[in-house]
Amino acid sequence: MTEFVSGVKQIPYSDERIFTMLSDLSNLEKVRDRIPQDKIKDFTFDTDTCSVTIDPVGTITFQIVEREPFKTIKFTTTNSPVPIHLWIQLKQVEENDTRMKLTVRADIPMMLKGMVSKPLQDGIDKLADVLASLPY
Repeated sequence: MTEFVSGVKQIPYSDERIFTMLSDLSNLEKVRDRIPQDKIKDFTFDTDTCSVTIDPVGTITFQIVEREPFKTIKFTTTNSPVPIHLWIQLKQVEENDTRMKLTVRADIPMMLKGMVSKPLQDGIDKLADVLASLPY
């Protein structure tokens, strides 16, 4: 497994408020307009799953597999070229000051690692930036 970790992002909301929004994927409707349409297609979601088609990778489906209130949301892929695990970690340091970090573990074949490592890291960093900028 190869691990990718975003930088720690500061979010000016409580961990409870952030967790409540991110742990229900149907809330993605509120941010649909922020998703780059040129890179992502067929974006669908419900409370526990989210599917996207990304060229040239194909369709990837994430499902929430664990929720630890106000701390962690864990996802795994149910449809993906390689197994991927994603964690959103939250830590409130003061009232309306929460830190967030994303961690991804992917089972990338050795011969593909060089090609996909930088785009995956960039994707994790961009996702963290988007999540940190949401109006919770």
